[in-house]
Amino acid sequence: MYQAEVKTSPKGEKRENRPPASDQESVKCPNCGGTSFARSFERGEVTCTNCGLVISEKIIDRGPEWRAFTSEERDKRSRVGSPLSPTVHDRGLSTVIDWRDKDAMGRRLEPRKRIEILRWRKWQIRTRVHSSLDRNLAQAMSELDRISSQIGLPKSVKEEAAVIYRKAVEKGLVRGRSIESVMAAAIYAACRTQKVPRTLDEIAKYTKAGRKDVARCYRLLLREVDVNIPIADPVDFITRIGGALDLSGITQHKAAEIVREAKKRGITAGKDPAGLAAAAIYVASLLENERRTQKEIAQAAQVTEVTVRNRYKELMKELGIEVPLQ
Repeated sequence: MYQAEVKTSPKGEKRENRPPASDQESVKCPNCGGTSFARSFERGEVTCTNCGLVISEKIIDRGPEWRAFTSEERDKRSRVGSPLSPTVHDRGLSTVIDWRDKDAMGRRLEPRKRIEILRWRKWQIRTRVHSSLDRNLAQAMSELDRISSQIGLPKSVKEEAAVIYRKAVEKGLVRGRSIESVMAAAIYAACRTQKVPRTLDEIAKYTKAGRKDVARCYRLLLREVDVNIPIADPVDFITRIGGALDLSGITQHKAAEIVREAKKRGITAGKDPAGLAAAAIYVASLLENERRTQKEIAQAAQVTEVTVRNRYKELMKELGIEVPLQ
C-alpha cells in the first residue's frame, strides 16, 4: 500500500509524496509509469517526482487553515465537537441550546429574544427524545451514570456496558423487563469483560430490583447477546481488597502467589473469587505480620466471615501453610 511522505522543496514549499488526488485508483504516472508523486499545497499541484509531469492542479487542501505551535494552541483553535459516545442515548450527535442566554459576543439577549430562544430550547429537548427507543435509552443511560458513580467505575466499563445494553435492546430483551435490572446486568457483564473486580452483590445493592432479578437478567444476556465473559480471577480482587485494608505491596503480592498456587492445585474451581481473594489476603497478612481480623477482611471483600474462614481452612490444609504463632 502506498504511504505518504512529506518533503520540502528548495523554495521552502511543503510537498507531500502521495498518489494524485484526481486518480485514486491508478498510482502510476501516465508519462513514465512512476509511482512517486509530490503534492504542493502552495501551488495546488500534484507532480511526478520522476519526470516532472503535472498530474493534477487546483487541488483542495482539506487541512485546517490555521497554524498551531503548541498543544494548547491546537486545542483552542480546533473546531471539532466531542467524540461519539455510546453512553449517551443519541451518541452525542444532537445539538444542545445553551441556557446562558448570551450571543456569540457574550452579551445578554433582549427579553423578547430570550422568550424566543426559550421556545426553541423547549422544542429542541422534545425532538431529542421523540421515540420509545430514545426514551428507553435515555432512562437506561441515566441509570448507568448513577450506578457507575456510586461504585466508581472507569469510563471503559461504562462504554462497554452501554454497548451491551444497546445489543440487548436490538434483540428485544428489554421489553417486559425492568430497565434498571437489565442495565445492572450489563454493567456486571462489562466489569467481567474489562476485568474490573466488582461483584454482583455490589452492583445489585444500588438497584431496587434486587440481586435475584439482576442475576436473572445477566444469565439472559449471556444466552442471547454475543458477549465473551472471561472466568473471574481471584487475583483481580486482591488489589482492591488490599487497598481498602491499607496493606503493603509485599502482602498483596504474597496473597497473589497463594491464589496462583491454589489454582495449580485445582482447589479454586467453583469457589467465589472474592472469598478466595479474601482468604488469601488473610493468610498473607498473618505470614507478613500485617494482621487483619477476619471481620475486617470480610467487610472489605463484601463477603461473610464464614466464607473467609472456610476458604482459609481449605488453603491452609491443601497448600500446607504454617502460620507463625503470635
